[in-house]
Amino acid sequence: MSEAPTVTTRVQTHCPYCALQCGMSLTADGPVGDGAGVGNGVDARITSGSPRTGVRVGPRDFPVNQGRLCRKGWTAAELLDSPERLTTPLVRAGRRQPLRPTDWDTALDLVADRITRIQADHGPDGVAVFGGGGLTNEKAYSLGKFARVALRTRNIDYNGRFCMSSAAAAAIRAFGIDRGLPFPVGDIAGADAVLLVGGNLAETMPPIMSYFRPRALMVADPRRTATAAQASLHLAVTPGTDLALALGLLHIAILEQHVDESYIAERTTGYDTVRATAMAYWPQRVERITGVPVAQQYAVVARLAAANRAMILTARGAEQHSKGTDTATGFINLALALGLPGRPGSGYGTITGQGNGQGGREHGQKADQLPGYRRLDDPLAREHVATVWGVDPDSLPQPGPSGYELLDQLGTDAGPKALLLFASNPVVSAPRSRHVADRLASLDLLVVADFVLSETAELADVVLPTTQWAEEHGTMTNLEGRVIRRRAALAPPPGVRDDLRILHGLASRLGHGERFATDPETVFEELRRASAGGPADYSGISYPRIEAEDGVFWPCPDPEHPGTPRLFPERFATPDGRARFIPVDFRPVAEDVDTRYPLYLTTGRVLAQYQSGAQTRRIRQLTEVAPESYLELHPDLAERLGVADGDPVTVTSRRGTVTVPARISHDIRPDTVFMPFHWEGANRLTNPALDPTSRMPEFKVCAVHVSAAQRRALRADDSCVEVS
Repeated sequence: MSEAPTVTTRVQTHCPYCALQCGMSLTADGPVGDGAGVGNGVDARITSGSPRTGVRVGPRDFPVNQGRLCRKGWTAAELLDSPERLTTPLVRAGRRQPLRPTDWDTALDLVADRITRIQADHGPDGVAVFGGGGLTNEKAYSLGKFARVALRTRNIDYNGRFCMSSAAAAAIRAFGIDRGLPFPVGDIAGADAVLLVGGNLAETMPPIMSYFRPRALMVADPRRTATAAQASLHLAVTPGTDLALALGLLHIAILEQHVDESYIAERTTGYDTVRATAMAYWPQRVERITGVPVAQQYAVVARLAAANRAMILTARGAEQHSKGTDTATGFINLALALGLPGRPGSGYGTITGQGNGQGGREHGQKADQLPGYRRLDDPLAREHVATVWGVDPDSLPQPGPSGYELLDQLGTDAGPKALLLFASNPVVSAPRSRHVADRLASLDLLVVADFVLSETAELADVVLPTTQWAEEHGTMTNLEGRVIRRRAALAPPPGVRDDLRILHGLASRLGHGERFATDPETVFEELRRASAGGPADYSGISYPRIEAEDGVFWPCPDPEHPGTPRLFPERFATPDGRARFIPVDFRPVAEDVDTRYPLYLTTGRVLAQYQSGAQTRRIRQLTEVAPESYLELHPDLAERLGVADGDPVTVTSRRGTVTVPARISHDIRPDTVFMPFHWEGANRLTNPALDPTSRMPEFKVCAVHVSAAQRRALRADDSCVEVS
């Protein structure tokens, strides 16, 4: 018998990981077939038959990364044929029964029937939806529409609440609009001075580092990270004190007469109140609060003020706090005082984290938003979107609780009894994660759509196998507001469906199937109309334009509009066109150190892993580099504890205890320890105290006690073990 002929498909697409969304090429070899089961525009010559062979990642000269990829990008294709890949729906017959394979009709019928019964008993809000910042724009849009039209529930939010919410809230109240970088990422290369606060880009998105000139870069971080090591100045700030640093830098700018008085008068409001607050933060006081020497404070301000082009960038280290919105605001105030936003080659920006962290928060899966970044409680916005959807505006629910609050209410007397969860793994990623796992386990129905059996999917009553990035079409919006195309290189394995088909299947069973398309381009055309006139206006963007222009920057209100690579050249997106100084004042962390818990714990990422690790922990080349969690601690602390490098240490907070190997390093403050959050364990310790504006949990600092653990070799599969 002769071998089946094969065909090679080459596509230009984007990396499945961070918000830089590096361009890459994919080459896929597969058997020639009839295309049966191939959907969403996948080339019908490549079938979903087995085996699928030879998916290869190659460079692509895309404007953002110019052919560069990090280790995660180069190895991304390995996951497509992972032996852990789910290829059939799974259903649990009873709470104590194992998950067992079933067919799609049985699974979807079961979910729809349970939803109907739960809503009959508990009302529309008895069912909740939780999304993810990795979903394409089309999926995020459809998920928000599904919640509000098919379910009519107010209970929807997404894991981006844990990522960008503080920076977004700060940008909206200062500038009137939230776009992570209001300028192309390439502008960074021309900056003479850049202050990066709370970001380790050399590990989270390595290709972006090619834009930073080391002599121009200044980094504020409790650790001497790989990014800080490349900078000309490292400010080893005490965790949770970044806002005091921002206020102190503004104080120096005022005293040294570096503020741009004409810019303030012509383009801003509210400066006098902010100025008065900053005068209480003299350098010596800020040094006592932050640990940053007075001389370094003066050096930062002098370099920002002297630069022809200067930028201030914040990231999660500054924002994932119970005062994250105010902290981002503090650095926005400094940028405004120096006259940076809207000036060519200068400005304030925030580094978006998740792959579609920008687009994912623009089109309706946030608790308080409708497509186009419209407010759900705005009557005009409700009327516009309801018209596009063909429903009564009064039928749309009002805003619901934020991400952690929603998870915290699951299964309670007043909370939702069912949850549909897409592209998220809160058992690993949510703060106080053991409590969140308990809440998920208390539900009458948990449905998880994922491509592997994640820690969260293991708790589900129904698991629906979904496509991966190289098996689907759609759009993403990267950290600079560039809308780009994701393209399929091959069909999914048999038995796997994309989220648009899953939502359509459920909507059909709930009586709304005609409202939900399964073709991504059809969904995008509707998204364009729904977003028209909103802050994030995509109405002038189309698939052909994205193809022809290497992406289109929003806002883009009509097909003749060139897009908007740079915001604020003449006015801000506020009613009067002026940016707003917002007065903020420093307050301590929600949970400070004491005699029982004398150390600060901060969390973050490592180069070879991504987010909750559901993808990267299943790629051999990455797990060889970063196989397990660990606790980084200073040699002085290690000596006091009597531990050596690699010894097990027990870390305890008010919420839990984990045991991990010690990693001793001079690159961290003696009063601070660090743990990566890609494994289950770190977020058992973190504090769910919420920012009053953004509802962001305080991931980046909590008080812990550390002690030497029983001296035994830790296995890779128990490196994060709760022991109390």
